[in-house]
Amino acid sequence: MANKVVISTDIAQTLTEAIDEVKHDKLFLLTDEITHALCFPLVKRLSCLQAAIHIIIGATDTHKTLETLAKVWTELGQGSGSRHSLLVNLGGGMVTDLGGFAASTFKRGIKYINVPTTLLSMVDASVGGKTGINFNGLKNEIGVFNSPETVILDTEFLRTLDHENICSGYAEMLKHGLISTHENFAELLSFDLNEVDYTHLGQMVGTSVAIKERIVAEDPLEHGIRKALNLGHTAGHAFESFCLKFVHEPHNKRGIHPVLHGYAVAWGLICELYLSCVKTGFPTDKMRQTVRFIKENYGTLPIICDDYEELYQYMTHDKKNTAGIINFTLLGNVGDIRINQIADKKEIFEMLDFFREG
Repeated sequence: MANKVVISTDIAQTLTEAIDEVKHDKLFLLTDEITHALCFPLVKRLSCLQAAIHIIIGATDTHKTLETLAKVWTELGQGSGSRHSLLVNLGGGMVTDLGGFAASTFKRGIKYINVPTTLLSMVDASVGGKTGINFNGLKNEIGVFNSPETVILDTEFLRTLDHENICSGYAEMLKHGLISTHENFAELLSFDLNEVDYTHLGQMVGTSVAIKERIVAEDPLEHGIRKALNLGHTAGHAFESFCLKFVHEPHNKRGIHPVLHGYAVAWGLICELYLSCVKTGFPTDKMRQTVRFIKENYGTLPIICDDYEELYQYMTHDKKNTAGIINFTLLGNVGDIRINQIADKKEIFEMLDFFREG
């Protein structure tokens, strides 16, 4: 399951070497409409991509669907792709997740390279071998574990991001900080997301990726400690799925709309740190400090009591569950990871109360 992660300062050299290392008959490049407009111009003149067949898909998580996957399969086939072809995924987490799944299933599997262009995909989606699509209203319901040949991290792409996408990726970095060391987490809480120091952010990206790599190497198929990476995600995926249903009601009276993954994870961290305080002794002062940082930078989601049952039902579909019992990753302290923690419906509703009122 291991893949090579390269932190690049010269995308031309790094990408050329990565492509040359994989024998292939056809080269395909996958982007979405946004990354094709903003990020492809940074690499379009590279000689290593001149023979690439371009596949462009719709942007945002609303296109992380079976229909989009079928489009990619179709274009791979129409481009005479074979089991010896190579796919380069240039984009955010939606592109690397869906592109990785397309590569893993086309002709029973072709090789692929990830070039993440968002902070979220650099520190989370493109590393670790998880691929997939949303299905039946559920986040990442269908997918496989299959690592790319190489992941290329070039933080110059981060300069193409808006504030919301920086924040979205940073939520996963907060999670990595919570499961690592007090020093790392303190550094993350002191970073100014409104005045981004890209050099400092690049250094923290390297640290964040190293945390995830270490855990994935120890448990590539998520049988044990890799569940640490799910901190904030049981509640977070429920929030994300809940918001996704409003894609066809953009002007609803609730003011709810589909949200970036990292915002849902940040809100999920509020919920699961509260559970950690209640169930596993996480320090209240650290929880309050984290909640304050998240609310200042991510706002909140205007859920009401009537939403609790629906959010609970989304949690029952979480892939970490066993026999329908909702499973959480919690903390005893920063770096003190407690996997396979359960909470009953009453505790989960109290958690949602805290999210609304705490």
